[in-house]
This record gives sequence, C-alpha cells and structure tokens, in this order.
Amino acid sequence: MNSELAAKVANELLKIKAVKLQPNEPFTWASGWKSPIYCDNRKTLSYPDVRKVIAKGLAQGVKEKFPDAEVVAGVATGAIAVGLMVAEELNLPFIYVRPKPKEHGLGNQIEGYLPENSKVVVIEDLISTGGSSLKAVDALRETSSTVLGMMAIFTYGFANADENFEKANCKIFTLSNYSELVKLAAASGYVSESDLVQLNEWRKSPSTWKA
Repeated sequence: MNSELAAKVANELLKIKAVKLQPNEPFTWASGWKSPIYCDNRKTLSYPDVRKVIAKGLAQGVKEKFPDAEVVAGVATGAIAVGLMVAEELNLPFIYVRPKPKEHGLGNQIEGYLPENSKVVVIEDLISTGGSSLKAVDALRETSSTVLGMMAIFTYGFANADENFEKANCKIFTLSNYSELVKLAAASGYVSESDLVQLNEWRKSPSTWKA
C-alpha cells in the first residue's frame, strides 16, 4: 500500500494511543505470548478525523485492489464498525461474520443479506497470525460467494501470517504495519535505541520472546 498513508496511519495510531509500545513492561496476549506492543484499533472509532482517514484509505484500497467487489464483509467484532464505514464510502452492501455460528435464534454466522454468487471483500482491523481472520474467509467460502481478498488497518507482519494467507489463497493488503510504526516511533523519540532492538527481536520470534 501507499507508504505515505502507512506512515500517516501509524502516526495517528501512536498519537491517540491506539498502539502502545512497552518493551520493558510487556503485555500478555490471550495466547499467552509476551508482547512489547498492544494495538487496539477500536480506539480509532472515538476520533472522527482518524476514523475518516482509515475508512477512506481502506475504501480506496478496495477500489484499487478489488475493483469487482460487490459486498463488504466485516470480521466481528473489531471490524464491524470500520467495515460498515468502508461499505458506506463505496456504496456497497455490508455484512459481518461471527467467529462461529450463534448458539440461539437462527444460528447465523454471517449476519446481513448475502446474495448468491457475490464477490466479497473482507475488512479486518488487525492481523496477527491471521487465524481468526481466515475463519471468516472460510465461512464466506462455504456459501456460493467468492472472496476476492482482505483489507486491514494494521499488521504485525509475522512470517506465519504471510504463510497462512498464502496457504488459504487469500490476498491481503493493509494500510499500515509494524515496521512502519516502529521506524516512526524511533524517529520521533517515542522509543529508545535499546527499545528498538527488543522490538525488532520480538517480531522475529513472538512466541518465544522475553523482555
């Protein structure tokens, strides 16, 4: 994606503290991994100027990378709001995909109206390993629809995520990424040189990294 936009989005994420970098006081992810970074893109929804930049950037990305898209699908729950904003920008129908079917009511996993044989682009807020994101892709592929690919706000850039998307034959594009964010954080003095070493080491092997 556009490097100028990648830097702008990374800067906005840091400015509103949607991203926090703490190499010496790492966060613990649900997976148990220790991490020097915590990214909560839902925070962008509280800042109109930031969410507009993101929605317009993702919508432009869809136009460029997936011009045949007929339906926009958000991954629940983090990408429901941003997915809807993208659909609004593109004037396309919107649906969202749950991690699994509901256990009551109609038992839906896909919410909204999805016409048969639709060409769908998936919107995600954050890519780590890609596992939960690709579950949404699998659910859509079980219908008569074609998944053209995925657009996301941010990726950690893990090698296994690239492998997972390649295995799933799913194209993925993001507005910004970990490398851009860390580079910006170092240039602005947000992190020190010693922090920078730790941040780069973590990305190489996040499952075994220790502060």
